[in-house]
Amino acid sequence: MTNRPSRRTFLHTVGAGLALGACARNEQVGQSASPPSGGAQEPPKGPPPEAPGQDDIALPAGGVMPTRPLGRTGINVSLVGLGGFHMAVPKDEQESTRIVRFALDHGITFLDNCWDYHDGESEVRMGKALEDGYRQKAFLMTKLDGRTRAVAEAQLEQSLRRLRTDVIDLVQMHEIIRMNEPAQIFGPGGAMEALVAAKKAGKIRFIGFTGHKDPDIHLATLKMAEQQGFTFDTVQMPLNVMDPHYRSFEKLVLPELTRQGIGVLGMKPFGGGEIIKTGAVTPMDCLHYPMSLQTSVVITGCDSMGTLKQALKAAYTFQPLSSERVSAILSRTAELGAKGKYEQFKTTERFDGTTKNPHWLTSAKA
Repeated sequence: MTNRPSRRTFLHTVGAGLALGACARNEQVGQSASPPSGGAQEPPKGPPPEAPGQDDIALPAGGVMPTRPLGRTGINVSLVGLGGFHMAVPKDEQESTRIVRFALDHGITFLDNCWDYHDGESEVRMGKALEDGYRQKAFLMTKLDGRTRAVAEAQLEQSLRRLRTDVIDLVQMHEIIRMNEPAQIFGPGGAMEALVAAKKAGKIRFIGFTGHKDPDIHLATLKMAEQQGFTFDTVQMPLNVMDPHYRSFEKLVLPELTRQGIGVLGMKPFGGGEIIKTGAVTPMDCLHYPMSLQTSVVITGCDSMGTLKQALKAAYTFQPLSSERVSAILSRTAELGAKGKYEQFKTTERFDGTTKNPHWLTSAKA
């Protein structure tokens, strides 16, 4: 029998190694480990000026939403997923309801959300929108920030109440963006204990994690899970036309997820709104590129009927991009994407909610 290190020794060793890796990475890319002075720019809070209006997009008659397997879960989900952050962007709550229900009525089944989005308002609005029989149409996902079992349990109970459901289909650990966090969530009293217990209790069906900072952190989290005898059901990460050129999740993480049969949730196809500003690609390029990868679903924010219809049309008209088309897109984006300028979630703290609000990691008070 092979002698194995104790759980405490293993976690200490891996945690120290990951921390050293983080230091090396920060020095390599010139990324400060502390918040930038003056605060980071906030993520976009509404449709950009170039976003289509609700009458600008004509949906093809008889359009059918493609579906794909969610890893090895046995569940099929829609090719496009509705981003949760944008649920609380419309000033009128009824507009949020209209967006959610229009999406579900037109084939979207995958709904994204998070405990911290707009201090819980995104979950509240989505919960209301899922009344009147709409909950049965949805594969509902949310995310938790708490890194300890107690905090994750408290946040989960809040999410269940806000979403007005007894069972959430998928719960993911949110923003695993620091090298010490894999050891933290898998350690004694860590958040993974809460998720595993909630799954056994029937409160959640599947477990995943998300992150947007560095593929090395994703790989470290997967390695930690493997060492603990655990396999995630899903992993969420940025996949877009700029990603292959800088800290590429597509090149480094996607093959590992495919090998393990883990559901791939692509996010940030527009790079938080920055990619389309370059003029190098079209909105359909931005959506069709990650759809052409081995993704289960491509999640995109839709804070207006125009952006929702654009996403629906992309799914309805999708055909896998040819190798020639992919080469042309990557050629046009190579220089632009080389330093991560248009993927600010990788290179700045602009999108790091738990950096700006560290109490989300340790408290159930938004």
